[in-house]
Amino acid sequence: MTTWTSEEAVMKYYLLSVMQPVGDELPPPKVLAEIGSNLDVFHRELKEAGSWVFAGGLHQPESSTVLRPRDGDVLITDGPYAEGKEMLGGICLIKAPDLDAALEWGRKAALATTLPIEVRPVMGEAED
Repeated sequence: MTTWTSEEAVMKYYLLSVMQPVGDELPPPKVLAEIGSNLDVFHRELKEAGSWVFAGGLHQPESSTVLRPRDGDVLITDGPYAEGKEMLGGICLIKAPDLDAALEWGRKAALATTLPIEVRPVMGEAED
């Protein structure tokens, strides 16, 4: 486990995006329970390291509402913004001193979720 103690380390926010295949059935309850346990351990590690900011799963894309500016007004439509083979299944916002540290957290997230994880920096520095 990595703990950031250097006052000189500039912390950045990184978004770990859980990429989930669209249309796939959920794994059996036993598998979901194991993934849930693995995520609990992962989140606890993040908190103990001082890297935790926020994490949460998302409902299916069909539950979304899209608002688009149109001719000085806003058009509201149901459904996802974009169609694709994968959907954003959840997010985890973390603090890390650099991309290498964020990628290590992403590696742990991929192992915990059994799904691909996209790691992306958030603009600006983290504030405590």
